[in-house]
Amino acid sequence: MLGRLSLTLPVTSSQNSPLSDWNAYFDPKSNNFRNPSILIRPSASAPVGYYEFQLFVVPQNSLGSPTFSSFVLLCNPWCSEDSVFLPFEDQREEYVLRDYGLVFMGTPMNTVSRPWSYDLYESGVLEACMNLLEVSPQHQRNPNMDYLERSDPVYIGRVVSAMVNSEDDRGVVKGNWSDNFDQGVHPSLWTGSGDILRQWAQSGFSPVKYGQCWVFAAVMCTAMRVLGIPCRVITNYNSAHDANGNLVIEEVYNETGQKLNLSRDSIWNFHVWVECWMTRKDLGSNMDGWQVLDPTPQERSKGVYCCGPAPVKAIRSQRTDVPYDVPFVYAEVNADVHTIIMAQGKVINVSKDTERVGALICTKAVGVPRLQDITGSYKYVEIPAVPAVPAALTISSRSSTMPDVSTMSRAASSKGVLVSTSLDKSPVVGEPIRLTVKVTNRERVAKKVEVHINAQAKDYSHNPSDTFWENHDVIQLGPMEGKVLRHQILPEQYEDAVGDKLINLAVVLQDMSTLERILTSEEFNIVSPDLIIQVVDKNVVPNKEHTAIVTFTNPFTHPVSGVLTVTGAGLLQEKIQFRIRELRPGGRVENSVKFTPKMVGRMMLHASLSLSEANIIIRGFVVISVNSI
Repeated sequence: MLGRLSLTLPVTSSQNSPLSDWNAYFDPKSNNFRNPSILIRPSASAPVGYYEFQLFVVPQNSLGSPTFSSFVLLCNPWCSEDSVFLPFEDQREEYVLRDYGLVFMGTPMNTVSRPWSYDLYESGVLEACMNLLEVSPQHQRNPNMDYLERSDPVYIGRVVSAMVNSEDDRGVVKGNWSDNFDQGVHPSLWTGSGDILRQWAQSGFSPVKYGQCWVFAAVMCTAMRVLGIPCRVITNYNSAHDANGNLVIEEVYNETGQKLNLSRDSIWNFHVWVECWMTRKDLGSNMDGWQVLDPTPQERSKGVYCCGPAPVKAIRSQRTDVPYDVPFVYAEVNADVHTIIMAQGKVINVSKDTERVGALICTKAVGVPRLQDITGSYKYVEIPAVPAVPAALTISSRSSTMPDVSTMSRAASSKGVLVSTSLDKSPVVGEPIRLTVKVTNRERVAKKVEVHINAQAKDYSHNPSDTFWENHDVIQLGPMEGKVLRHQILPEQYEDAVGDKLINLAVVLQDMSTLERILTSEEFNIVSPDLIIQVVDKNVVPNKEHTAIVTFTNPFTHPVSGVLTVTGAGLLQEKIQFRIRELRPGGRVENSVKFTPKMVGRMMLHASLSLSEANIIIRGFVVISVNSI
């Protein structure tokens, strides 16, 4: 019985009925005829929900008495007739059963992996995920219709996508993209879904403050996996938010390279959503497979802040007529960028970039803590026969599946001059940012040029703040001559301005003879070092205490203090915290953590250090294999 919906089944000795039918039969392995076991096999298309059942045993010449019980029915990706059937066992383990994962952040040329605990098996998480369905507006309006619709993962996906954010309903997470998080928790401090879902349920379904895109996506990943739907977290680097739907993002700079807030369009350095695996019976088998669902409240879909499911196949083939929300997701990965230079209210230069948006789309690889590039699933990617000079990708060592390169560069040119800018290496906290600007005269006459370099801090989803470093040069160039300008931004110049943010670096060159201006820009992140976690015991087994050592070395030019938090679903009953006080530059601190695994399997021990001096959080993780005794 599901709500007011009910079904009567006879108990038989046969289990040979179609998977599309409900069946109740005696367990053929049970030899206890006085107290037999009865198995219930739901229909492959049965709705997700809490079920109650009554078992009637009617002896001869008696009415008998019923036995009552209940169970939770989920989607079943192991069942070939279920709409979420996933044929590969390693993918089912990763996208349904895996209790932890990585969320990729940073920039496409310097990715950073953030560990996340999905907490699938932690107390209260299943109940909270079922509450998502029960508290939804669809269920409140018409419970019976909601129950019937829950046999369709497309419907479940749209309900969960809307319920993870709190814009239209009593959803789980309240978004906040400001710099003020005094009324709640800074989004970067969350390390797992369990605390968020339990707080939401225990508060009577009041939104948990606060989240941003990776929090929304990770919580939705937990909910979908708990409901039995294969799900993975996706990062789209240089993700476009096309406010007017014209597939063009406009970015405006002044004549000295300062980025201006003059456009409703925006490009997020990264944006995080989820994909869920399902058949699309509403569209046909050619749209089956991975579907984009995005719980971050950006635009309304049919009047509600949700997004998807949008078939990845439809996005790649530009089928913007296909439901749901394919045009919006298509723009996020394909929009063109128009860079505009303005002076005294007039446009003096416009350049176009067709490759920047959706530069890298990725997820965690199956079975290993590494990045998997899935850009080719969303768009046609040209692979050059010979590697292109500069503008290649540098991925941090903690998550790299791509070759490391020593430089990152951008270039721009006009008829008379060429300017390129490059970083000598991926920036690391505590080290100078070294950059090179090369200016080349392309004509056979001498030139005098102005070179303006501007650095601004920015959040991943916002336009930059004020300039914190700049340099202005005037140089003479002989005919066909090139000159190299080398600069560095010292740690004490960027540490206070940047914190956990990114840097927008722009170079504007002006030809003094023609007054022509050209601009090249790049956005990059400064990578913090990892916390180092070492497990003392080589053989980790359940129900036995083990020890891990968490080590931090201060890379900054000043003393730091902060709070170290260690968590581990299936390893620790509750989070453990240590206070670090006035650790000198180059100083090292070690903390010992005792943990007792609850079961066999692979689990993540995760540590995060929140520094008091700035909005910087340093992280580390280790995947522990817990073996049977």
